[in-house]
Amino acid sequence: MKKIFTPIALILLVLLLIAGCTTNSETKLTFKNFATNKVFVNFRASLIQVNAGATVTVNDIPRGTYNYETTYEVPQGTSTATSQGAVSGELTFDAGTEVLIVYSSTFVDSVYTLYASLSSNVDLSSTGGGDPVGP
Repeated sequence: MKKIFTPIALILLVLLLIAGCTTNSETKLTFKNFATNKVFVNFRASLIQVNAGATVTVNDIPRGTYNYETTYEVPQGTSTATSQGAVSGELTFDAGTEVLIVYSSTFVDSVYTLYASLSSNVDLSSTGGGDPVGP
């Protein structure tokens, strides 16, 4: 009986260790476009088109730091176009990183403004910068 119990216990221990070491390694970059026109994102040497009202997700991004840049269509009759917020920058991906970039726009007095906001699930408190929401 002891001869059977030892291998079974060893196998169970190994299975428990493997299950306990499993982490979420999926990475995801999501673009949501609430702007009135299309936006185009240049990310990792690919042009990603996000139509007005659409959501596009890029999965399984390798670990690393990547630049991105946003260009956009403007409505007919636009005399001036500007952009504000996270329309370009650097994104760092590690295991489990999820990033969301949301686009919106206004069109007032022939001036089109594209806004971009970025959020992620990265713990900012570990960077030594303190609590970003606290006083």
